[in-house]
Amino acid sequence: MTENLTKEAFLEKVFNFEENKEWTFKGNVPAIIDFYADWCGPCKMIAPILEQLSEEYGDKINIYKVDTEAEQELSAAFGIRSIPSMLFCPKEGEPQMANGALPKAELERIIADVLNVTN
Repeated sequence: MTENLTKEAFLEKVFNFEENKEWTFKGNVPAIIDFYADWCGPCKMIAPILEQLSEEYGDKINIYKVDTEAEQELSAAFGIRSIPSMLFCPKEGEPQMANGALPKAELERIIADVLNVTN
């Protein structure tokens, strides 16, 4: 199940950018953060794919959604200029950003290569 994040939840579960300048991932498992808006057509296209991935990978990854309209400060902190944008957060190492409505096969490849998670 995907989970919507507010700025407060993001600071607690993913990364507290107000306290840390260097990336410090707070999650127990790798995560995907989907920056989206309700009016965005491509965002609506990938929403069911992210739900499928959430079910398929279960507890191996967390999939979070950030509404760029409601959480403008959070979007600005990550320089979100186009949506959908997805931030892939491995347990160790630096996160990577991907833009656009990626097909499921590409998302699975990134989950394997960047997050080091296999289904």
